[in-house]
Amino acid sequence: MNIRENVKEGIKSIKANKLRTFLTAAIISIGITSLVGILTAIDGIQNSINNSFSSLGANTFDIEDRRQNRGSSGGKKSKTYPKVKYHELLQFKEKYEGPGLVSIYTVITGQAEVKYGSKVTNPNQIVRGGDENYLAVDGYDVEKGRPFSVNESLNGSYVALVGSDVLQDLFEENENPVGKKISLMGAKYRIVGTIAEQGGASGNSNIDRTIIIPMQTARIIAPERNFGYEIAVAVPDPTQMENAMGIARGLMSAIRQDRPGEEDSFDLSASKSLAERKGEITGYLRIGGFTIGFVTLIGASIGLMNIMLVSVTERTRDIGVRKALGATPLKIR
Repeated sequence: MNIRENVKEGIKSIKANKLRTFLTAAIISIGITSLVGILTAIDGIQNSINNSFSSLGANTFDIEDRRQNRGSSGGKKSKTYPKVKYHELLQFKEKYEGPGLVSIYTVITGQAEVKYGSKVTNPNQIVRGGDENYLAVDGYDVEKGRPFSVNESLNGSYVALVGSDVLQDLFEENENPVGKKISLMGAKYRIVGTIAEQGGASGNSNIDRTIIIPMQTARIIAPERNFGYEIAVAVPDPTQMENAMGIARGLMSAIRQDRPGEEDSFDLSASKSLAERKGEITGYLRIGGFTIGFVTLIGASIGLMNIMLVSVTERTRDIGVRKALGATPLKIR
């Protein structure tokens, strides 16, 4: 029996068993479609989780003052390290060439009172100093207006970004706050943007009751305050975190003139708890996707094998006739 006869025999069998042919094609197509759909859904959920955790700082690391160890060890007094200076962070921001976006920020006070006209907020508003990258690095969105410009950040302009809770206390529901001036810490600031509401996701550093002013402005209005400056680097790709942290450590050590082999005079830390939690969730998703896909393929395979078994069984007589006529096993297959 040649190939042409095999093809004719196959077409004849298909025409004779149209329902079986339809079921076979349906099993194959539904199985493949289900598997592709499951894998696509898993990828979509994983991307959504990555984006959500990125906005919470899972792909960021910070450089800040080194925590001082209290007491002594082995009769030796613990070493103290000088605080990270603002000009050192500026050098870092200018010279950093690794992956990610860099932002310098500080907390000015958590007990501020904000005024607009005759309206006054409670004296528990948070005032932060930040640069033009602060919102992007921390994963916050501007709802109305715009973030700081580079010039506003460097020149110490009296502009502000305001959280949703502050806006509710000072403005009417349909009133546009952008361009209005508020009083804060003895100075007036023009609102250039509003921060999208975060709700409970922002934790203790509640962004909804936060006012952000340019870093240079913070240094002008509160020169006597001994700020604890920090720098954050947001890395877009989690796989580049180790590389980015290594570059940052080397650059900051050079700026701080730390001696090779000695401890760093600063703290460099990543958001490990969030990153680890994200890794756990994505791991569970991969396992779940593999399990569901495997079960789907097994179910489709069992249905397909049953149809194949029926097809072979009903041709037992035909196979016997072929053998009687001298057909080899290869021909029969």
